[in-house]
Amino acid sequence: MKSRKLRPTRRRATIIGAAATSVVAGVALLPNWMAGATVVDDPTVDARTKATFQRLADAVFTDRTDALVAGKQGNRDKPLTDGFSGKVRLSTGTARGEDAALSALGKRKDKLAKAGEKYSKAATTVTLNATRVTGRTAKAAVTETTTLTYAQAAAGEPKTTGFQSNHELTFKADRRGNWQLTDIRDTDQGGLAVNTVAEPPTVTVATTTAANTTPSAARAATTRNPVAVPKTGTTYDYKAMAAYAEKYWNVYNKDYPDFNGQGAGGDCTNFVSQALKAGGWKHAPGYVYDYTKWFGNAEIQSHSFIGVNEWSWFAQNSKRTTALANVYQLEIGDVLQMDFDRDGSKDHTMIVTAKSGGVPYVTYHSNNTLRRSVASLVASYPNAYYYAYRT
Repeated sequence: MKSRKLRPTRRRATIIGAAATSVVAGVALLPNWMAGATVVDDPTVDARTKATFQRLADAVFTDRTDALVAGKQGNRDKPLTDGFSGKVRLSTGTARGEDAALSALGKRKDKLAKAGEKYSKAATTVTLNATRVTGRTAKAAVTETTTLTYAQAAAGEPKTTGFQSNHELTFKADRRGNWQLTDIRDTDQGGLAVNTVAEPPTVTVATTTAANTTPSAARAATTRNPVAVPKTGTTYDYKAMAAYAEKYWNVYNKDYPDFNGQGAGGDCTNFVSQALKAGGWKHAPGYVYDYTKWFGNAEIQSHSFIGVNEWSWFAQNSKRTTALANVYQLEIGDVLQMDFDRDGSKDHTMIVTAKSGGVPYVTYHSNNTLRRSVASLVASYPNAYYYAYRT
């Protein structure tokens, strides 16, 4: 990263990776499904209307993940009304948007296949968390939970990968009371689900960086089959790191704050820090803004514990990590970071929880994701910068 003067600066950072600009203890935390959501539940909405909205949402998101298995399916010009308990359909604009999304996901399927990644089946469920009707407009907050089964997984390889995505749906009713789905908005801080076609969201945040003291991480190559770099001479428990991450990938540990709530900055680095701590990383107490310190619990967290770039600076300065030349050299317990727009500010942090056949599999928050292959990330984000850390 380029050196900067010791003064407040403005920089771009994705929501999932933005370093927290303030840490306030005792703040009531929102449930995960409310990350970015604005829907306040209306108890007067009848069960039939709720069921209708949920079924349409389930059909839309099932089609998206099915496209990753079998390519584009169905005909988006035909309303999704058959068999539903009420009259509801996609608006013309939404239908066109979903048609484009399915085409993009079909192309992603082909890219993944070329990278050696195929899925044999997908299972998607949608949970309706809140619904509110105001006049002829309705909004619904839903959580999409998907499991993708890897095709022909060899012995020792993960059999499945999974993720959760939160969305806000907008419906409009005509004068006859027939609903149309007019908008689908992702409300996660990340936008990194494998069936998400939009680029990860970005936001401008104010931050202060130290002058000429922040170490620059070396970028990692993404070519397949590099020379292996096995782990040697460490006292850390990497299995414990992986076990922790896979335990809490979608059920957040209440012993720590959840930064995936609206405006909280994203939970990806906080989650990885917890896993590292579970595997033996010790606190380095001190001032919360000092990136050479690292600590986190329910009451207080250093910026290096929860911020993407701050974690990178601490990891390098403390010598707790070394750089790997290639992302495929990552092993269990190692950390992978990404800079989506290649602006020098890292955006996302993940931890490796499995490896087989020379392919690392990462688990992360924002979106909550279990065992996504590095091959999938590289195929989905070929223009991003990658940073691989041996822990």
